Amino acid sequence: MAVDAVVDCFAGQPFSVGPAYRIDPGKRNQAEAFDDEGFRNPDIALTDAQLLTNINAVQRRQNLPQSPSLTSFVTRDAKGRAVPAPAAYLKNMAAAAPLHLDVEMETGTGKTYCYIKTMFELNRRYGWSKFIIIVPSIAIREGVAKSLSITAEHFTETYGKKARFFIYNSKRLHELESFSSDAGLNVMVMNIQAFNASGKDNRRIYDALDDFQSRKPIDVIAANRPILILDEPQKMEGKATVEALPKFRPLFIMRYSATHRTEHTKIHRLDALDAYNQKLVKKIQVRGIALKGLTGTTAYLYLEGIETVGRGKGGPFARLEMEIKDTTGTIKRRLKRLKFRDDLYDLSGGLDQYRDFVVSQIDATADTVEFTNGITLKAGEAYGDLSERDIRRIQIRETIRAHLEKERQLFAQGVKVLSLFFIDEVAKYRDYSRDDQNGEYARMFEEEYAEAVALVLAELPLDEAAWRKHLEAIPVAKTHDGYFSIDKKTKRLKDPEVGARSTDSDDSDAYDLILKNKERLLSFDEPVRFLFSHSALREGWDNPNVFVMCMLKHSENTVSRRQEVGRGLRLAVDRFGDRLDHPATVHDINILSVIASESYTDFVAGLQKEIAESLSARPRKASQAFFVGKQLHTPEGPVTVTDQMATQIHRYLIKHDYIDDADQITDTYYTAKAEGTLAVLHDDLVPYQAEVFSLIDSVYSDAALPKFEDGRKPKRNPLNDNFHKGAFQELWSRINRKAVYRVEFDTAELIQKCISALNSELRVTKLQYTVQTGIQSDKVTDEQLRGGTGFSVTRNETVQAASARSAVKYDLLGKVSEATDLLRQTVAQILTGIEPAIFDQYRANPEHFISEAARLIKEQKAGHLIEQLVYDPIDERYDADIFTAAEIGQDFSRATERLKNHVFDYCITDSGVERDFVGELDTSAEVEVYAKLPRGFLIPTPVGDYNPDWAIVFRAGAVKHIYFVAETKGSMSSLALRDLERAKINCAKKFFAKLAEESPTPNVRYGVADSYNKLMEIVTT
Repeated sequence: MAVDAVVDCFAGQPFSVGPAYRIDPGKRNQAEAFDDEGFRNPDIALTDAQLLTNINAVQRRQNLPQSPSLTSFVTRDAKGRAVPAPAAYLKNMAAAAPLHLDVEMETGTGKTYCYIKTMFELNRRYGWSKFIIIVPSIAIREGVAKSLSITAEHFTETYGKKARFFIYNSKRLHELESFSSDAGLNVMVMNIQAFNASGKDNRRIYDALDDFQSRKPIDVIAANRPILILDEPQKMEGKATVEALPKFRPLFIMRYSATHRTEHTKIHRLDALDAYNQKLVKKIQVRGIALKGLTGTTAYLYLEGIETVGRGKGGPFARLEMEIKDTTGTIKRRLKRLKFRDDLYDLSGGLDQYRDFVVSQIDATADTVEFTNGITLKAGEAYGDLSERDIRRIQIRETIRAHLEKERQLFAQGVKVLSLFFIDEVAKYRDYSRDDQNGEYARMFEEEYAEAVALVLAELPLDEAAWRKHLEAIPVAKTHDGYFSIDKKTKRLKDPEVGARSTDSDDSDAYDLILKNKERLLSFDEPVRFLFSHSALREGWDNPNVFVMCMLKHSENTVSRRQEVGRGLRLAVDRFGDRLDHPATVHDINILSVIASESYTDFVAGLQKEIAESLSARPRKASQAFFVGKQLHTPEGPVTVTDQMATQIHRYLIKHDYIDDADQITDTYYTAKAEGTLAVLHDDLVPYQAEVFSLIDSVYSDAALPKFEDGRKPKRNPLNDNFHKGAFQELWSRINRKAVYRVEFDTAELIQKCISALNSELRVTKLQYTVQTGIQSDKVTDEQLRGGTGFSVTRNETVQAASARSAVKYDLLGKVSEATDLLRQTVAQILTGIEPAIFDQYRANPEHFISEAARLIKEQKAGHLIEQLVYDPIDERYDADIFTAAEIGQDFSRATERLKNHVFDYCITDSGVERDFVGELDTSAEVEVYAKLPRGFLIPTPVGDYNPDWAIVFRAGAVKHIYFVAETKGSMSSLALRDLERAKINCAKKFFAKLAEESPTPNVRYGVADSYNKLMEIVTT
């Protein structure tokens, strides 16, 4: 539409190849001059009245305000109100060109592509061939040149020709000569500093140059009557730029921006709201960091988030960072997973500042945790006397976490994920006084990244081996880099010069990898995934695969939130360069996570305000007068809204409370629209229903602004109608019984089995420490002294500690008893019965001894108990709320596509085996409904609670029974885990056998299957 809007303004313009003219020969002899021809753009053959008629037709087609003339310029004040443009501006614009066309396009929607395509269309339709793209900065200039390069083949296939383009350089004026003398499509790219700055090189464009046959470059440019394309014109309204434009003698001017400061003749609008609703940009979620608590508070807490379902046991749980004192007395900050009634004093190792902190409530709906002392924390809030350094570390951690979550989801799809940090100054990232040259933020990043990746790898299922290999292959030092200006003398990064006359870097080499080598940055062969750059980075820098953005800086007004967020709004591409823009999944994949330097509430409010201000040109009232004369686009052609139709639309809105007394759109309308329950229009308007609603949507309302999610709250996975089917409710009523188990066993036999297992299998790792010997260098520089590198290591020795923790007292019997659920007396008999050499390992490493002994005893206990196990169902039942609790807090990186037979819209699988199993269940003619049971559904066993996987209902006639089936996990990584799982499965068999005894018809059976074929074998036997 943007391309057609421009081209159609000149409907009726005859096609004409630019007339030849003699290029200014300068001081050359006349014989040479006649051989030097140029080809300029043909003049506009239309009258002003014809142009205005065409423009008004284009504006009506898009329901934009009608321009009364070709020179109706309007400037907007700080509140978005229209005011007349200054007289000096009007004078210069009138002198520059008779026609100025505004194309409003939101950041990230393909603005550069659109005006490149527009050049080709203008050339094809009318023969115009000389274009100059003027940009306000080097970054935008490099980005435009890159776009021209990478789209060259694409446009050659469409139009059968290539555009010759170059970046204007006053020292390479032979390119300007070719621009003038070539009859094909020619494009010059230049930044405003080339003609509006006072520097010697910048002023060459106006000077008669000896190396250019004493000609002025600006005269040669002007002779071509070029069409000017201003990219981000709101950055080019300074006095010097405005006064310079008439010197180009442009045929007309096109202006492309998301935020026009001065409005000329607007012929196309794709604003922030349109772009979001049409899913042309990424969806935004925000993770804010807020401080809470009085200055001087010593207790440190940071609530990372709430888990609604825990592993192995029902939630919710709170992920909370706090200070922990270990057995050596060292205090470190650690992330803990808290449940109801947890005492932070105990968890901290007895730190007094946590004495009154006991968890009294965890609210998954409100994302809060409350303590008995009355303090309540919301996800993203930090409590205590925190330094700015603490906040920055939290932000970096959240960024890495969000990055890994997104990367895990998209790696298999061939989509590289990038994260961008905005910082204030180079010194915080690059410290040249250190050996590794890492500044404070780089050191924080490497520490947090190493810890985060280690945690991910420890929990990663085996079927994600490819991503595991990718993570393990990237050194932490290679996966981040800084993008700033480069000092040409020292070759070191430096802060860009940012001021009134410059919008980003003053060095064209600052962003080579980002701007010139986008393909390499998007390749998995390039290890860089995290980018640190200056907060002044603005228009011109963007990469489609920025999925996470972190503001490691103070809030300030020099760069708006919308500008910053705009760097990551472009829809992502895969490894082939294809955009991920399928309408059904575009916002499942394209989500930009913003880690803000302020609270979620403050950041979102500020961003919403900026978006609202950008929509100031939208109509505010859905009055009857608003609808009259608007065009509805139908397959049969445009239909103009009559007075009668406008009355019907207005009455419809009043009748259903979709507008208020002031004719403003209400929340009721947007709620009904989101839920798909909008009332049907009057009979006469039904054929135009979609177009009418689109017209209503064009009216501004605060309720229409995009809703930014909290990145800590994953999207919901709602229950659907399958859950309420009678067949599934029947199955659920038969399996939701709770039970207790009892068992009688021979304690003496268990003791002997445990002793034998410990003697043969208990092996404890001894503690070690390293002794390093070093000597001071003969000559030590000041830099070595500051960096602590004045010594060199001459010897390393690893020594095993005989009893490094001999001073620490452990309740050995109590710890093992607690871990195994055995009496202290029984544990004592086991430990006193093992061989002395085996027990001596306790002194070498008490913690490892306790954990290994407990594990081996639990395994022996499990096998011994199961034979004598008896379940007794009780009256208490699991409530259906455990399904509701599972609607949120799930990892959608492992979600299947939308399903037809599952009780949830999505099924979150744990392995490739489960994914294949779901595919078979959902397409099977025998299966009526099935459920991946929520983690809150637990069967008690002597070796820990057990969560079966599947509840399946077969269609009547297919089989005689309703079956309940559990599947063995495909991600067990060790023999010990497999043995433990096998023991739980054996317990579950007894549990369901007991249920079958009490409710024999219809029978509920339990089996183990690792495929659909195996399931059917169980079903049919």
